[in-house]
Amino acid sequence: MELQLDLYGPLFLHTLSYWWVIVPSIFLGLLVGAIPGFSAANTIIILLPLTLVMDVEVGLIFMVALYCSSRMGAGIPAILVNIPGTAGAAATPLDGYPMTKAGRGQQALAMSFVASSLGGLLTTVLALMTMPWLAQVGYYMHSVEMIVVMLFGISLIASIAARDTLKGLIAGFFGLMIGSIGADHVYATPRGTMGFLELYDGVPLIPALVGLFAVSEAFLIIEAQSILSRHSRDLLKTAGWSATLEGARIALARWWHITWNSIIGLVIGVIPGAGASIASFVAYQQSRTYSKTPEAYGTGHPEGLIAPESANNGVTAGTLIPLLILGIPGGATAAIMLVVMQYHGVIMGPHLFSDRPDLGYGVFMAMAVTYLIMSFTILPLSRYMSKVTLVSTAYMAPIIIAFTLVGSFVPREYMFDMALGLVFGVIGYIARKTGYHVAAILIGVILGPLLEQYFLRALKMSEGDISVLFSSSLGNVLWVALFVTVLTPFALDYKRRRRAAHG
Repeated sequence: MELQLDLYGPLFLHTLSYWWVIVPSIFLGLLVGAIPGFSAANTIIILLPLTLVMDVEVGLIFMVALYCSSRMGAGIPAILVNIPGTAGAAATPLDGYPMTKAGRGQQALAMSFVASSLGGLLTTVLALMTMPWLAQVGYYMHSVEMIVVMLFGISLIASIAARDTLKGLIAGFFGLMIGSIGADHVYATPRGTMGFLELYDGVPLIPALVGLFAVSEAFLIIEAQSILSRHSRDLLKTAGWSATLEGARIALARWWHITWNSIIGLVIGVIPGAGASIASFVAYQQSRTYSKTPEAYGTGHPEGLIAPESANNGVTAGTLIPLLILGIPGGATAAIMLVVMQYHGVIMGPHLFSDRPDLGYGVFMAMAVTYLIMSFTILPLSRYMSKVTLVSTAYMAPIIIAFTLVGSFVPREYMFDMALGLVFGVIGYIARKTGYHVAAILIGVILGPLLEQYFLRALKMSEGDISVLFSSSLGNVLWVALFVTVLTPFALDYKRRRRAAHG
């Protein structure tokens, strides 16, 4: 497979001519992403008959634009009302929501949109230029390597626990315990299901996500007249276009931060089954570890918002690389794209880029054009979207609970999941009132089952030999990087204390 650089110019102009497909898809994707429980995947499934009757090129452009914009849309409720639209936006509220509560919601949205657009655009260009090499990542990332990648994300629990070690670790381990509910990966023996058949596949992610963040937040804001304090409301009411421009300026000034976090998302996205949730947690953890002001994270720090938003949009290009080159979908949306392409007789693999370069390269060019158009069409909306937080909690709380419970129902269509969302809402409410961090619980729920799955797979292949965890050269490099990452905050803290003592 060789790059055809002379094809990119004409292909860009050709893709741009489909703006009439891309623009409506962008706004549909924003709406879909902003509703908890909905996603690009289940929206495309609903519209699958439509995409099958479209020309294959038009159908792919529609799906790609919807996919990219829904990823950006998931960050909107995460920032404004502490409700991640998808698991990929679960790290966004850690710093996005405190900014909103301080009356800087407009700035936060502008930062998010700029970071998402630049991160997505950058990784799409990188994917176009480095596809032959990135496609090899999937061959080298096996169970052992994935275990270490998971531990990067789970080590974020330790970062959260830095403020209150005991409560942070209790919350994290509680999340890991919840994540272990379901049939085990070896003998399919049910664990902790309490007789509910609906839990045999494990705790469904969306009810846990919306319950811990959204429903618990709704319970909290019922106790107040507004999400915002009086001072924050005054700031938001008087904010003009300058606040949007200031948010964009803050994000652009951190272009290097956007760059390396989006590359983290791109590399993790190439690994089938990894996904945006892992990428956003790993990016947040890495950003905080190597920051000069790690104590500012969780209080409304711009870099704490930029990191996960750059990473989860960097994933979008990565998930399509194994699909197009290897025929292995990197996620649910990519799997649906595979169905559409197979329906039209398109054969995946390296030959796709020589036989049908308009489709092989065109998918990534559609992604690049989508991010370019979003840069100009979505940024101005931050001024108006931020006004949502001015709505009285008497109306806001019931709307949040209603939408999130519907979102809990959508993925599996079980009434049980709506009740589960409420249960997690109560757990989240109690955790918040008693000083436990719900993000630590959610990290355990999301990453715990994945870590167990890869760990047991590695042991099974090595016939129970634990030394297999250190049998891979790449894995050992990642282990060293993990230890360096974990020890770096302690070293930096020690250095600061010595400097202060001698200062």
